[in-house]
Amino acid sequence: MTIFPRIAAIAAAAVFFFGGPAARSQQEFPPPQGMGRLVVLASGLSGPGHYAEVSADIAKLGYDVVLFDGNGEENTQGKGVKRDIDKARTMPHALPGKVALVGFSLGGGMDLYYGTQLPDDVAGVVVWFPANAFIKDVPRFADRLLVPLVVFAGGKDHYRDNCCAADKDSILQQAAKSAGKSFELTVYPDANHGFNKGGENYNAKDYADAFQHTADALKTFLGN
Repeated sequence: MTIFPRIAAIAAAAVFFFGGPAARSQQEFPPPQGMGRLVVLASGLSGPGHYAEVSADIAKLGYDVVLFDGNGEENTQGKGVKRDIDKARTMPHALPGKVALVGFSLGGGMDLYYGTQLPDDVAGVVVWFPANAFIKDVPRFADRLLVPLVVFAGGKDHYRDNCCAADKDSILQQAAKSAGKSFELTVYPDANHGFNKGGENYNAKDYADAFQHTADALKTFLGN
Protein backbone atom coordinates (compact mmCIF):
# COMPACT_ATOMS: atom_id res chain seq x y z
CA MET A 1 0.00 0.00 0.00
CA THR A 2 1.17 3.52 -0.80
CA ILE A 3 1.21 5.66 2.34
CA PHE A 4 2.84 8.82 0.98
CA PRO A 5 3.24 10.27 -2.55
CA ARG A 6 6.67 9.59 -4.00
CA ILE A 7 9.00 12.59 -4.20
CA ALA A 8 11.97 12.43 -6.58
CA ALA A 9 14.15 14.77 -4.51
CA ILE A 10 13.79 12.55 -1.46
CA ALA A 11 14.71 9.45 -3.42
CA ALA A 12 17.78 11.22 -4.77
CA ALA A 13 18.84 12.20 -1.25
CA ALA A 14 18.63 8.57 -0.13
CA VAL A 15 20.81 7.46 -3.02
CA PHE A 16 23.40 10.10 -2.12
CA PHE A 17 23.54 8.96 1.49
CA PHE A 18 24.15 5.31 0.73
CA GLY A 19 26.40 5.62 -2.32
CA GLY A 20 26.51 2.72 -4.80
CA PRO A 21 23.76 0.14 -5.45
CA ALA A 22 25.13 -2.51 -3.10
CA ALA A 23 25.55 -0.08 -0.22
CA ARG A 24 22.09 1.43 -0.66
CA SER A 25 20.36 -1.72 0.59
CA GLN A 26 21.59 -1.36 4.18
CA GLN A 27 24.13 0.31 6.46
CA GLU A 28 25.51 -1.46 9.53
CA PHE A 29 26.41 0.28 12.79
CA PRO A 30 28.39 -2.32 14.78
CA PRO A 31 28.42 -2.32 18.58
CA PRO A 32 31.54 -1.34 20.54
CA GLN A 33 32.16 -4.92 21.65
CA GLY A 34 32.24 -6.22 18.07
CA MET A 35 29.17 -8.48 18.04
CA GLY A 36 25.65 -7.76 19.23
CA ARG A 37 21.98 -8.66 19.10
CA LEU A 38 20.27 -7.24 16.06
CA VAL A 39 18.22 -4.08 15.86
CA VAL A 40 16.71 -3.56 12.40
CA LEU A 41 15.96 0.12 11.84
CA ALA A 42 13.65 1.45 9.09
CA SER A 43 13.81 5.09 8.02
CA GLY A 44 11.04 7.50 7.21
CA LEU A 45 10.08 8.90 3.81
CA SER A 46 13.01 11.34 3.82
CA GLY A 47 15.46 8.46 3.65
CA PRO A 48 18.14 6.95 5.88
CA GLY A 49 20.30 10.07 6.16
CA HIS A 50 18.02 11.53 8.83
CA TYR A 51 18.32 8.39 10.98
CA ALA A 52 22.05 7.72 10.97
CA GLU A 53 22.58 9.54 14.26
CA VAL A 54 19.92 7.61 16.15
CA SER A 55 21.23 4.37 14.59
CA ALA A 56 24.69 5.18 15.94
CA ASP A 57 23.25 6.04 19.37
CA ILE A 58 21.48 2.67 19.56
CA ALA A 59 24.63 0.84 18.46
CA LYS A 60 26.52 2.45 21.35
CA LEU A 61 24.15 0.62 23.69
CA GLY A 62 25.73 -2.64 22.52
CA TYR A 63 23.47 -3.66 19.63
CA ASP A 64 24.29 -4.37 16.02
CA VAL A 65 22.09 -1.85 14.19
CA VAL A 66 21.29 -2.23 10.51
CA LEU A 67 19.63 0.79 8.92
CA PHE A 68 17.30 0.33 5.94
CA ASP A 69 15.39 2.75 3.74
CA GLY A 70 11.76 2.46 4.82
CA ASN A 71 10.66 3.44 1.33
CA GLY A 72 11.74 -0.01 0.17
CA GLU A 73 9.27 -1.66 2.56
CA GLU A 74 6.22 0.16 1.27
CA ASN A 75 3.85 -1.63 -1.13
CA THR A 76 5.24 -5.06 -0.24
CA GLN A 77 2.45 -6.24 2.11
CA GLY A 78 5.05 -6.92 4.79
CA LYS A 79 7.49 -8.81 2.58
CA GLY A 80 9.89 -5.86 2.69
CA VAL A 81 10.04 -5.95 6.49
CA LYS A 82 10.82 -9.68 6.45
CA ARG A 83 13.35 -9.20 3.66
CA ASP A 84 15.21 -6.54 5.63
CA ILE A 85 15.27 -8.75 8.73
CA ASP A 86 16.79 -11.56 6.67
CA LYS A 87 19.38 -9.21 5.17
CA ALA A 88 20.31 -7.86 8.60
CA ARG A 89 20.99 -11.38 9.83
CA THR A 90 23.78 -11.71 7.25
CA MET A 91 25.73 -8.76 8.67
CA PRO A 92 29.19 -9.66 10.03
CA HIS A 93 28.56 -8.28 13.54
CA ALA A 94 25.13 -9.81 14.10
CA LEU A 95 24.42 -12.40 16.77
CA PRO A 96 21.73 -15.02 16.08
CA GLY A 97 18.26 -14.97 17.57
CA LYS A 98 15.19 -12.82 17.34
CA VAL A 99 15.63 -9.18 16.36
CA ALA A 100 14.09 -5.93 17.56
CA LEU A 101 12.55 -3.52 15.07
CA VAL A 102 12.86 0.25 15.40
CA GLY A 103 11.00 2.30 12.81
CA PHE A 104 10.33 5.95 12.06
CA SER A 105 7.41 7.54 10.21
CA LEU A 106 6.89 5.52 7.00
CA GLY A 107 9.21 2.72 8.15
CA GLY A 108 7.57 2.91 11.55
CA GLY A 109 4.19 2.33 9.96
CA MET A 110 5.51 -0.78 8.22
CA ASP A 111 6.90 -2.09 11.52
CA LEU A 112 3.75 -1.09 13.39
CA TYR A 113 1.46 -3.07 11.11
CA TYR A 114 3.58 -5.82 9.58
CA GLY A 115 6.55 -6.22 11.93
CA THR A 116 4.24 -6.93 14.84
CA GLN A 117 2.90 -9.96 12.96
CA LEU A 118 6.27 -11.78 12.96
CA PRO A 119 6.64 -13.40 16.41
CA ASP A 120 9.04 -16.07 15.09
CA ASP A 121 11.53 -13.37 14.02
CA VAL A 122 10.79 -10.33 16.16
CA ALA A 123 11.11 -9.98 19.94
CA GLY A 124 9.58 -6.50 20.05
CA VAL A 125 8.88 -3.34 18.06
CA VAL A 126 9.61 0.32 18.85
CA VAL A 127 8.20 2.99 16.54
CA TRP A 128 8.55 6.75 16.54
CA PHE A 129 5.79 8.94 15.03
CA PRO A 130 4.69 6.00 12.84
CA ALA A 131 2.44 6.25 9.81
CA ASN A 132 -0.95 5.02 10.99
CA ALA A 133 -3.71 6.66 8.93
CA PHE A 134 -3.62 3.74 6.49
CA ILE A 135 -4.85 1.35 9.21
CA LYS A 136 -8.61 1.35 8.62
CA ASP A 137 -9.62 -1.92 10.30
CA VAL A 138 -8.55 -1.22 13.88
CA PRO A 139 -9.90 -4.44 15.46
CA ARG A 140 -8.08 -6.51 12.84
CA PHE A 141 -4.86 -4.65 13.63
CA ALA A 142 -5.28 -5.46 17.31
CA ASP A 143 -6.01 -9.13 16.62
CA ARG A 144 -2.85 -9.44 14.51
CA LEU A 145 -0.59 -7.77 17.09
CA LEU A 146 1.66 -10.64 18.21
CA VAL A 147 4.74 -8.98 19.76
CA PRO A 148 5.22 -6.20 22.36
CA LEU A 149 4.89 -2.73 20.85
CA VAL A 150 6.22 0.64 22.07
CA VAL A 151 5.08 3.83 20.32
CA PHE A 152 6.22 7.47 20.61
CA ALA A 153 4.06 10.20 19.12
CA GLY A 154 4.17 13.98 18.86
CA GLY A 155 1.20 15.94 20.12
CA LYS A 156 1.80 18.59 17.44
CA ASP A 157 2.33 16.08 14.61
CA HIS A 158 0.04 16.97 11.70
CA TYR A 159 2.48 15.85 9.01
CA ARG A 160 0.94 15.12 5.60
CA ASP A 161 -2.70 15.48 6.58
CA ASN A 162 -2.30 13.68 9.91
CA CYS A 163 -0.70 10.55 8.48
CA CYS A 164 0.99 9.88 11.82
CA ALA A 165 -1.26 11.50 14.41
CA ALA A 166 -1.09 10.74 18.11
CA ASP A 167 -4.89 10.53 18.28
CA LYS A 168 -4.86 7.53 15.96
CA ASP A 169 -2.14 5.89 18.04
CA SER A 170 -4.42 6.27 21.06
CA ILE A 171 -7.25 4.54 19.19
CA LEU A 172 -4.92 1.69 18.21
CA GLN A 173 -3.66 1.38 21.78
CA GLN A 174 -7.17 1.15 23.19
CA ALA A 175 -8.09 -1.59 20.71
CA ALA A 176 -4.88 -3.46 21.53
CA LYS A 177 -5.51 -3.25 25.27
CA SER A 178 -9.07 -4.46 24.79
CA ALA A 179 -7.63 -7.44 22.93
CA GLY A 180 -5.15 -8.13 25.74
CA LYS A 181 -2.11 -7.08 23.69
CA SER A 182 1.05 -5.22 24.75
CA PHE A 183 0.99 -1.65 23.39
CA GLU A 184 2.84 1.11 25.28
CA LEU A 185 2.21 4.66 24.06
CA THR A 186 3.97 7.89 25.03
CA VAL A 187 2.73 11.18 23.59
CA TYR A 188 5.00 14.23 23.78
CA PRO A 189 2.66 17.28 23.75
CA ASP A 190 5.23 19.71 22.33
CA ALA A 191 6.82 17.38 19.78
CA ASN A 192 6.30 17.58 16.04
CA HIS A 193 6.97 15.02 13.34
CA GLY A 194 10.65 14.12 13.07
CA PHE A 195 11.64 15.06 16.62
CA ASN A 196 14.52 12.56 16.57
CA LYS A 197 18.16 13.60 16.48
CA GLY A 198 18.86 14.31 12.82
CA GLY A 199 15.18 14.94 12.15
CA GLU A 200 13.62 18.05 10.70
CA ASN A 201 11.99 18.96 14.04
CA TYR A 202 14.62 17.72 16.48
CA ASN A 203 13.53 18.23 20.08
CA ALA A 204 16.43 17.49 22.42
CA LYS A 205 14.35 16.98 25.56
CA ASP A 206 11.77 14.68 24.00
CA TYR A 207 14.39 12.82 21.99
CA ALA A 208 16.36 12.09 25.15
CA ASP A 209 13.28 10.74 26.93
CA ALA A 210 12.10 8.65 23.98
CA PHE A 211 15.60 7.33 23.45
CA GLN A 212 15.84 6.23 27.09
CA HIS A 213 12.50 4.44 26.76
CA THR A 214 13.79 2.85 23.55
CA ALA A 215 16.91 1.64 25.37
CA ASP A 216 14.75 0.20 28.17
CA ALA A 217 12.49 -1.56 25.67
CA LEU A 218 15.42 -3.03 23.74
CA LYS A 219 16.94 -4.33 26.96
CA THR A 220 13.62 -6.03 27.75
CA PHE A 221 13.34 -7.47 24.25
CA LEU A 222 16.95 -8.51 23.65
CA GLY A 223 18.96 -8.15 26.85
CA ASN A 224 22.34 -6.30 26.76
